[in-house]
Amino acid sequence: MKTLNNFNFKDKKALIRVDFNVPLDDQFNVADDTRISAAKPTIIKILEDGGSCILMSHLGRPKGVQEEFSLQHILNNVEEIIGVEAIFVSDCVGEEAQTAANNLQPGQILLLENLRFYKEEEAGDKDFAEKLSKLGDIYVNDAFGTAHRAHASTAVIAQFFPEKKCFGYLMEQEINSIKKVMETGEKPVLAVLGGAKVSSKITIIENILDKVDHLIIGGGMTYTFVKAQGGAVGDSICEDDKMELALEILKQADAKNVKIHLPVDVVAADDFSNDANTQIVKVDQIPEGWQGLDAGPESIKIFHDVVQQCKTILWNGPLGVFEMENFAKGTIELGNSIAKATKNGAFSLVGGGDSVAAVKEFGFEDKVSYVSTGGGAMLESLEGKTLPGIAAILE
Repeated sequence: MKTLNNFNFKDKKALIRVDFNVPLDDQFNVADDTRISAAKPTIIKILEDGGSCILMSHLGRPKGVQEEFSLQHILNNVEEIIGVEAIFVSDCVGEEAQTAANNLQPGQILLLENLRFYKEEEAGDKDFAEKLSKLGDIYVNDAFGTAHRAHASTAVIAQFFPEKKCFGYLMEQEINSIKKVMETGEKPVLAVLGGAKVSSKITIIENILDKVDHLIIGGGMTYTFVKAQGGAVGDSICEDDKMELALEILKQADAKNVKIHLPVDVVAADDFSNDANTQIVKVDQIPEGWQGLDAGPESIKIFHDVVQQCKTILWNGPLGVFEMENFAKGTIELGNSIAKATKNGAFSLVGGGDSVAAVKEFGFEDKVSYVSTGGGAMLESLEGKTLPGIAAILE
């Protein structure tokens, strides 16, 4: 696996695919700069070698050129976080971009305009990729968040740098973290899967059953498993058409000696609202008109004990509707349990949109081993798929 450490960037122009697809508020201010900060170590290494950086990214889902999706909005944030002034060009290919790249001096940064202003980017157009490739000497992919897309700047462009392509530090960390969970992690290995639907996690569950010793299933998925086993789930979210599959998963887990842990009690509510009436009930005895919205106290204790005995932990998905304060306790307590295990030497990886949001909201970011920056890319990795952006560098 070629990484930044395989190259000296002195007097070289590094063409870096970063993922600066950050949320902007109504005033076009960056609402969360995590992804910009995540690219900093890669950029600094290249500049310190005596090279220069040409940064290319997408932002949002523009239909053609739309000013509100211009990367100019994030220029100040990039300069502030990296600590270096950056040059911005209002295109990513063509004469203006090429001239700016040609004139770039060691120690300088060039930020290109939104790649997705060209439909050729998402189409994986080879000619467009070739035009981009002419801007730099070495291609660095540091955009894990888009590694599952076969786009021009992530998968197609690498062929124009047969010997001069590598992963950035962020990408390297992401790949190694997933590898740790899926291949090399110290046992026992635990996966915690939450979220609303079994259907969105089927492939992950099937792929990780060979790799884990324990599997905690929480969130809305719980009720499909409980109902499939004859439990009463009231008005809880449930995929009736996936009950057969849930039983099959339990059977497979049993055959593979994987211990599945479902909640034994839940916080049930008479409405999907933070102000609803609540009661703690057994997970398979939820009354009609009530729905399970969080893990109960007994479940939290059981999950805590499971977490403490594991050495490698993957957390993907919350245990309840954590966006509502009254149903956040299960997710918060799980975070505390994983933080404690991490402190005691376990490796913990958090990935997937909702669990990452929960980790940030409740202050666990620095208490786990690694928080993934890529939602879809992370999920596809866990499903065992080879991501185009990764394959292109390895080829």
